[in-house]
Amino acid sequence: MAMDAHEIERMIKAALPDAAIEIKDLAGDGDHYAATVTSAAFKGKTRVQQHQMVYAALQGNMGGVLHALALTTKAPDI
Repeated sequence: MAMDAHEIERMIKAALPDAAIEIKDLAGDGDHYAATVTSAAFKGKTRVQQHQMVYAALQGNMGGVLHALALTTKAPDI
């Protein structure tokens, strides 16, 4: 069973309430997504740490229900 884009956004927002999130279904199958996540919580964090924060928000669904997620993260411009 694939994961819905709205569910992905909801889970990320629960962990990073200020996040601006853009999600695209890359294959039209609800299984391969690209997401851009912008959050002040990423400030001062490495790209790996930022990605780990998003993966943690997805509560272990990455690699299971959510097969593929091309992830871009950044802190907002001030």
